[in-house]
Amino acid sequence: MSATVLAKPKPVQKANVVQKYKMELYLSALSAGFVFFAILLRGIATLPLDTSSLTSFQSWLNSVSDWIGNNQNSNPFFTFFINVIRDSIDAFVTGIQDLISQSIGNNASPLIGWLGIVVLLSFVAYTVANVRIAILVFLGLVSLGLLGFWQESMDTLALTLAAVVLALIIGIPLGICAGLFPRFEKVITPFLDFAQVMPTFVYLTPVTLFFLIGPASATIVTMVYAIPPALRITSVALHEVPWSSVEAAVSMGSTRIQALRKVQLPQAKRTIVVGINQTIMAALSMVTIAALIDAPGLGKVVVTALESLDIGKSFQAGLGIVILAVLLDRTTTAAASKVDTENSHLVSHKRHRQILLFGGIATLVALLISRIYSWAGNFPGTGLIGSDIARYADDIVNWIQLHFVSVTNAITNGVSYGLINPIQNLLTNSPWFVTGLAFVLLALILGGKKLAIISTLCVLGIVGTGLWSDTMTTLASVLVAATATVAIGIIFGVWIGRSKRADQIMRPMLDAGQVLPAFVYLVPFLGLFGATRFTAIMAAIVYAAPASIKLMADGIAGVPASITEAGIAAGSNKWQMIVKVQLPSARRALALSTNQGIIYVLAMVVVGGLVGAGGLGYLVVAGFTQLNLTGKGLAAGLAIVLLGILLDRITQAAAARSMLERTK
Repeated sequence: MSATVLAKPKPVQKANVVQKYKMELYLSALSAGFVFFAILLRGIATLPLDTSSLTSFQSWLNSVSDWIGNNQNSNPFFTFFINVIRDSIDAFVTGIQDLISQSIGNNASPLIGWLGIVVLLSFVAYTVANVRIAILVFLGLVSLGLLGFWQESMDTLALTLAAVVLALIIGIPLGICAGLFPRFEKVITPFLDFAQVMPTFVYLTPVTLFFLIGPASATIVTMVYAIPPALRITSVALHEVPWSSVEAAVSMGSTRIQALRKVQLPQAKRTIVVGINQTIMAALSMVTIAALIDAPGLGKVVVTALESLDIGKSFQAGLGIVILAVLLDRTTTAAASKVDTENSHLVSHKRHRQILLFGGIATLVALLISRIYSWAGNFPGTGLIGSDIARYADDIVNWIQLHFVSVTNAITNGVSYGLINPIQNLLTNSPWFVTGLAFVLLALILGGKKLAIISTLCVLGIVGTGLWSDTMTTLASVLVAATATVAIGIIFGVWIGRSKRADQIMRPMLDAGQVLPAFVYLVPFLGLFGATRFTAIMAAIVYAAPASIKLMADGIAGVPASITEAGIAAGSNKWQMIVKVQLPSARRALALSTNQGIIYVLAMVVVGGLVGAGGLGYLVVAGFTQLNLTGKGLAAGLAIVLLGILLDRITQAAAARSMLERTK
């Protein structure tokens, strides 16, 4: 009797093991099947297309572009709508530029000279943050002039401010609506997800198609890119306000509008300020890339230097972008922190008011002096240290190339021939229907029928653009860079998640890494490895790593204490705790880390089209510079969007499945 009872659970245990590893079996079979058929049918239906050739769809896009250009000043849609928007925004941007960056009339300086701007922005920094941030802003602004890029920095700042103001005017009210009305939030969320997936390059072509190139288009594209963080974080801020506070206000006779104004918005203020910080950083990132559509500022200097392979100049301008990014980020971050501590030092309020009064008077005096005296209007000693920095950067790069050229070439060739080329050859020489079917089956396994349908539409859409082979070239670079990014994310994420000391050391560095615009990452690797595909991949890894590491670290740190204590009680050593306890428990964080790593990598690999990465990024750039390839550039942008959606949805499904399996 007892023997029979003990024998029964065995088939059940076996079934549980099979069920547990069913997903892994499916994925392994899919991978093996894809490689087998890709090799078996190698070279069939790969859909290659020469750079100079156009499909009928791309030719149609060219004709659309030509029609828009021919009707820009005659069609009512343009004259009474598009052109009015462009002219209005252009006037707004020009007004800010006249104020802080561009000379007007017979004056050799703008309305506010360098001295007035430095004192004014330092005073603003003290008002919204603290004295340390004010000193940082003062020193940072002066260093921009010493670098030799005062006017370019102010042009970048002017475009950023214009875009941020417009983005907040649109984004915050929409975010409030999303926070108050669930149906509106449900409708707008897919658009926000879509905007998050789109690499920055993709925004440029359609905007310039309607609004032409120049500061107005740069501001519009930056505004569009910066709206989602303002909207989404404002919505989240309202959701975080306890509903009991709103009910209490309503029960005391407040209307919903009064409850919003007096209860919800004040309590959500800190998070909204964080949203403003993210909006500013998104705008700065896009403004630098908008140099490709003739936006003035530091980005234009970097683009020109990259095109001529002038490493010193690009490093010099890149350093200016870094300084500007740090100033904006630290000021808004400190402002968000200050919201939490308002009214906590009541004794010092009188002294604080005295400092504000003195600072206000000093600011007015500085503004007046900068308007009257030429030395206070145009930065004196501009470029005093900038040329030396550029020369030192060139000398360092030349020294490295002279003494370590064999090492850099070995690394480039080893990774290219040993890893990138085999993956690219596998993807580009595989029939499109084999690769497409693999994507659809992967989506079906991870996300079900709905995701499989979405994946099918994305695959067919990419085929329809006529750029399947170029998409596979880009995908190969993305897969290599994303794999390295995830590996780095796991290694450093586990270290930071397990060690508070490591978190204190690394977290500020990761935060700073996420602040920097994409252009900045290209410069050092361009100096080391030249204009190659490998340069774009390395820059993509460094650009994407901070987000991946932080997500992984938060996942490891968030593993319940009961689980870790159980592992310790079972006698697990350090390695076993990581591999068998913490990483399995943080599978969702790993999937999210992979998702964000892929999205960041895709954005950077596309930007890498400027330094020889090829693929879709190169075609987008070519669409700006060659009129006959405008349609192909638009098609490349569409292919990037479809590839981004495909990769994003599949990795999100993997994250959701990991969360589901964890809760079982």
